[in-house]
Amino acid sequence: MQLVEWSDEAQLDLVEIQYYIEQYSPTAAQKLRNLIEECAERLPLLPFAFRSGRVPGTREYVVHPNYIMIYRVGKTIEILRILHSRQQYP
Repeated sequence: MQLVEWSDEAQLDLVEIQYYIEQYSPTAAQKLRNLIEECAERLPLLPFAFRSGRVPGTREYVVHPNYIMIYRVGKTIEILRILHSRQQYP
């Protein structure tokens, strides 16, 4: 089974998302963080199950109606970014 690695950008995205939501609901922020981390942990089971990314060589996993996990499958599964669905990407 492949390992999951988080890029520095993805780790920062996760912290910033949690910080933003905590201002309104600490409970919701922790639930969303847990959901995103659980989705990342399940990626090795079916790494190609999610849609092809808008950037060649990437895949996109809609982990919540408002958040998309951008990742790349190679020797490891590298989580590149966690983005709000309304963010301009790429």
